[in-house]
Amino acid sequence: MRQILATMTFAFGLIGLAAPTLAATQYPLTITNCGEQVTFQTAPSKIVSIGQGMTEILFSLGLTDKIAGTAVWVGPVLPQYAEANSRIKRLADNDPSFESVVGQEPDLVAAEFEWHVGAQGSVGKREQFQDLGINTYLSPADCVAKVNTDGGDGVRKELFTMALIYREIAELSEIFDVKERGDALISELKKREADAVASISAASGKSLPIVFWFSSKEVNGDAFIAGKNSAPAYILKAIGARNVVTTEEEWPLVGWETIAQANPAVIVLATMDRRRYAADDPKVKIDFLENDPVTKELDAVRNRHFVMMDAQSMNPTIRTIDGIETLANGIKSFGLSQ
Repeated sequence: MRQILATMTFAFGLIGLAAPTLAATQYPLTITNCGEQVTFQTAPSKIVSIGQGMTEILFSLGLTDKIAGTAVWVGPVLPQYAEANSRIKRLADNDPSFESVVGQEPDLVAAEFEWHVGAQGSVGKREQFQDLGINTYLSPADCVAKVNTDGGDGVRKELFTMALIYREIAELSEIFDVKERGDALISELKKREADAVASISAASGKSLPIVFWFSSKEVNGDAFIAGKNSAPAYILKAIGARNVVTTEEEWPLVGWETIAQANPAVIVLATMDRRRYAADDPKVKIDFLENDPVTKELDAVRNRHFVMMDAQSMNPTIRTIDGIETLANGIKSFGLSQ
């Protein structure tokens, strides 16, 4: 009897030492997403993902098998998901049609940007999907403290932070009942962010004037430059550098004469596979900068202080942390951190 009691005591002790199990999602689940109540009776089984950043988060949560189609890509998928991505239907590189999305018979449409699925959605309005019994989810990073009613990239009233991406991951992991995966991903990203910032603590940007150039509709025309509250602005804050743009627009069109007045020390150029606008190609960007009579006199151009950055790192995504690392390394390589 004593041996039995001892065995039982040891067993219960092991149970007490076991790692706590995360509570499963209780359905129906209702969340508030970008101002709307969305109810899930069960975990979605079929998703159409609109936006590369959204798709890569779904990949990171291990939800590849649930993705029926994707759209809106600006560059290659994260390398670790290349094989998985090759098996998923690409509805369009840019904006898909409403018909192509609903044709996949999804029970969830997840969008990175409100201009695709929203009040003025180029793909469709949320109520259009709801009328067909299809739930929608929008990235909080594109609606919290952000106004998207002008038909452009929107106006951001507060500085973007990675907390919005962590919120997105947490909400999606709850919707799909994969909370353990979501918590692990958030912990990993937070550590990477902390490590990236710590790695440059002795190499601060020291208020260096820096400009982020995404693209331009016309090579010789105004440029889409990162606004003061955008994801690139968050990158600049992390390393102590200064944005030359002070407007709240996410990606305002800015003339090079105006940029020349700030005389940036570094120009960050978006790299992408997309060829939607004239200046999507980074080689086109550099050719313009080095030959235009105004831009060729900028300190950044004369010293060839160009930092090439994946376009997705300039969007509010899990890759924004990559952007911190990329710019910090660029500043170090130019000797500007001394």
